[in-house]
Amino acid sequence: MDHERRHLIAHAAALALGAKLGLGMSESRAADSAAPGQNVPTTAASWTGQIRQIDAGLLNVGYAELGPADGPAVILLHGWPYDIHSFTEVAPLLAAVGRRVIVPYLRGYGSTKFLSNGAMRNGQPAALGVDVLALMDALKISKATLAGFDWGARTADIVAARWPERVDGLVSVSGYLIGNQQAGKKPLPPPAELEWWYQFYFATERGRAGYEKYRREFSKLIWRTASPKWQFDDATFDRTATSLDNPDHVAIVVHNYRWRLELAEGETRYDELEKRLALSPVIAVPTITLEGDANGAPHPDPSAYARMFSGRYAHRTITGGIGHNLPQESPKAFTQAALDVVSLA
Repeated sequence: MDHERRHLIAHAAALALGAKLGLGMSESRAADSAAPGQNVPTTAASWTGQIRQIDAGLLNVGYAELGPADGPAVILLHGWPYDIHSFTEVAPLLAAVGRRVIVPYLRGYGSTKFLSNGAMRNGQPAALGVDVLALMDALKISKATLAGFDWGARTADIVAARWPERVDGLVSVSGYLIGNQQAGKKPLPPPAELEWWYQFYFATERGRAGYEKYRREFSKLIWRTASPKWQFDDATFDRTATSLDNPDHVAIVVHNYRWRLELAEGETRYDELEKRLALSPVIAVPTITLEGDANGAPHPDPSAYARMFSGRYAHRTITGGIGHNLPQESPKAFTQAALDVVSLA
């Protein structure tokens, strides 16, 4: 009886918490697993300033962790040129309903550093996918929901496609983003090529030097063009811009875009994985894809990638002038998807 009573009290508290946050009934029920008296951060200052470090694979990874240690894991993956602050509101919302939330800095961002000075500053997509798997192993997370956008969505797609047994749900902004070098050789119509101007800029030494010198101005330009209706202020941008001062950042970014055009070599350790990814593997885990109605960055039409998800699948277009940085621009919609995707199973 005492156990049942405690469960009923915890459930009632979860419902109240869900109502306070403006979340739906299904999300409030998810809070049942939260530890009694769990201290859940509600502001960015209360969690983004509490960065932990852990050795994982080739990296010493900087990451934030919120929510109960025994809760279902959700890993939030940012893109370029963004950082963990894209999940300023999403992370506390998920933690509040009982999720163990992990928000890592990708290689080349924030406090994430290579363990070896001699390691190649490699930005190829396969390497970032392996980074996530190594982080899960280091944190002893056997299975997690992966949710991301931009580079983070591509990375989540790779892990879900290659290691589906480690993923219980996938939330991917702009859908299926697994690419390969052969596909990168195909010319696009001129308007589409224009959208990728920065990729061609990075292909030159002038571009590398320009990004090194003007990385903050460059990144703010990307934010504005990728999210033309998002009225972010200087303080919001500056919080993220600090992460771009990572000493490996420019090398990682430039290598990523040069690798896509086959202008830079990767590492042989990823050759087998890249071969498998080049086959455009179908993703079988439960998936929700998202798209903002005002995304100014290059992105495929949802109809072009729906067939790449063979499991339970749903697509949601988020309206209201939402751009490329969807979790920061529409945190409740992103949170809802991260919670709903597991129920698709």
